[in-house]
Amino acid sequence: MYSKKSLTPDQAFQKIKQFCAYQERCHTEVTEKLYGYGLYKKEVEIILTNLIEENYLNEERFAIAFAGGKFRMKQWGRVKIKYDLKQKGVSSFCITVALKEIDEETYLLTLQSVANKKWDNLKGEQYLNRRAKTTAYLLQKGFEQPLIAAAIAAIRA
Repeated sequence: MYSKKSLTPDQAFQKIKQFCAYQERCHTEVTEKLYGYGLYKKEVEIILTNLIEENYLNEERFAIAFAGGKFRMKQWGRVKIKYDLKQKGVSSFCITVALKEIDEETYLLTLQSVANKKWDNLKGEQYLNRRAKTTAYLLQKGFEQPLIAAAIAAIRA
């Protein structure tokens, strides 16, 4: 078994700057990475402060990028995005800002599209089963119950 060589604070700062420049990161992710480099609490706090001051680390920017990406690429709903951001230790304020960035019209169109696709995949099922499975799937994707009900009603209309 090998022991991981710890980095000096300067080496760690250079390495973590590249890590943050590659893509948006949350504070928790960066903190864990710095501790992984063998740094102490005080050194980690100083580096975090420097990253924020130099704009390598911005929680609000991370939350907006994360929410937008998960919505566009994985078609997640607001509930799942909010939960995931909370798990990453993002502040409630930043979560609210990020969720407001998702366009309402696009959100509803995406929900309807995902609902239609799931509904069509369940062709052989009885109506009630089809509705229950589509609802369960959309809840799991993180969409809100009232919006799901409206989307399923629109399929039948």
